[in-house]
Amino acid sequence: MPIEGGVMGFDEQTEPFRKELLAHCYRMLASVHEAEDAVQETYLRAWRSWEGFEGRSSVRVWLYRIATNVCLTALEGRRRRALPSGIAAPSAELDAAPEPAPDGIGWVEPIPESMVASDPAAIVTLRESLRLALIAALQYLPPKQRAVLILREVLAFPAAEVATMLDTSVAAVKSTLQRARARLDETAPSQGEVLEPTDPRSRALLDDYIAGFEHADTAALERALRTDAAIELVGTTTWFNGRELCLGLLASAVGEPGDWRMIPVVANGQPAVGAYVKGEPYGVAVLTPTPAGLTHIHVFSTPDLVRYFDLPDRAPGPDS
Repeated sequence: MPIEGGVMGFDEQTEPFRKELLAHCYRMLASVHEAEDAVQETYLRAWRSWEGFEGRSSVRVWLYRIATNVCLTALEGRRRRALPSGIAAPSAELDAAPEPAPDGIGWVEPIPESMVASDPAAIVTLRESLRLALIAALQYLPPKQRAVLILREVLAFPAAEVATMLDTSVAAVKSTLQRARARLDETAPSQGEVLEPTDPRSRALLDDYIAGFEHADTAALERALRTDAAIELVGTTTWFNGRELCLGLLASAVGEPGDWRMIPVVANGQPAVGAYVKGEPYGVAVLTPTPAGLTHIHVFSTPDLVRYFDLPDRAPGPDS
């Protein structure tokens, strides 16, 4: 039977899935603004088809089918998004000028947890599926493999439902998933135990990172970094590996006490900061905390990112 209820019925039955659909499109596209566009297109297509929806599947499955196919269309002919470590070898020279990306390469973008999380009980699982390292690794998969792996492994849809979503067979879904798993094992880096943002050890590392910048305290930064820490300057192919080089880079950036203001946020299920230098927005840094220290710092020097995190256009005062 067709679903009835017009606009109100559509809104009531589809709006509860908006945030999780945004997370799904983000996993597929690795871009916040592209994921938002994909969700908007998903709801537009769903609205146009609402009167003909016969309820042969749940509304959730139906929306995921539309969203997945919107993403697959968006990915046609497009090269993958990446992080610097997925493009170039680490730099050994702190003074070397950052290198731009090769033509056609886009960058993985961070996503605020507030945009995709609404159910506290599901946050931990959600965080694991949104970590930057996994999002970057997913981009190595061909789009169809990426879709199958996300739908089966992350969202736990049955193979038969995935086959229906992608207009293929259950056997093809199983074969595609096997290839996707093998490829992901090759591309996903091993980072050890990644701490939750709420873990006291994670908070202590975040505090050290913030203190290092706000008070020009290089000792705090050194405490925070793991021996094999890496810093990636997203937007360029430049990144550094090893505590000594990373500390040198950070020490050259901190300036004088008070130059920087850092506001804690959560991005990709990881502790992060909205960064301001001399009052002006600088961008966002996403930290990967482990029991032995920070293993990765991804620096996104894009000032407009602070708005995605609902942060102010200028740094608040030190007591706010």
